[in-house]
Amino acid sequence: MNKMDETAIKQNLDEIGEKMSAAAVRSGRKAGDVTLVVVTKTRTVEEIRAVISAGVGHIGENRVQEAETKRSELGEGFTFRMIGHLQRNKAKNAIELFDAIDSVDSIRLAKELSKELQKKDMNMPVLIEVNSSGEDTKFGFEPEEIMRAACEIAVLPGIDLKGLMTIGPLTADEKRIRDSFETTREIFEKIKKKHPAFETLSMGMTDDYETAIEEGSTMVRIGRAVFGKRRW
Repeated sequence: MNKMDETAIKQNLDEIGEKMSAAAVRSGRKAGDVTLVVVTKTRTVEEIRAVISAGVGHIGENRVQEAETKRSELGEGFTFRMIGHLQRNKAKNAIELFDAIDSVDSIRLAKELSKELQKKDMNMPVLIEVNSSGEDTKFGFEPEEIMRAACEIAVLPGIDLKGLMTIGPLTADEKRIRDSFETTREIFEKIKKKHPAFETLSMGMTDDYETAIEEGSTMVRIGRAVFGKRRW
């Protein structure tokens, strides 16, 4: 990767940081209250290194197989997060590769992760995925299932339940997007009253992260705004 690409990535990150800070202030919080996860699906190790060098501490990958080819070359110094749909038969690989699983979308997956974590005497932070938009193409628990699921998952050995994750609806209708984020935030706040360790509300991607922050997100997942259009 050439110097121009590195400079563009740094400039994009600076712009994203400014927008995140402004949105946090609009929501009545401090500029640093929201964590950025840079999504590196399809991106090269060199591009990821440029992001880490620019000060990003959280990297998100969507696929176990792709993450395997990158992790060994990247070393340490950042938190590697699984943010995509995780198949149960990849649970063993996932806990060895990642530092956090942000996309637990079923009780069966949570139990499989717990089983593998117990084998290694490990604890791992996880987020429960909420299908707050109601779209058939999305994974996750329905909003009305979350309270029960959280209670069930929170007691599994090896699971350190930290919060919720959702993906906003694929639409230009800002009201629908806000409603989706508001629904997830309300569920998050209800659970947090019973489980004070609940601290992460992961909402917002390239097209809607400012809205998500305004609605209470504490973590956003951004790729395209950092790197530009995906290669594949």
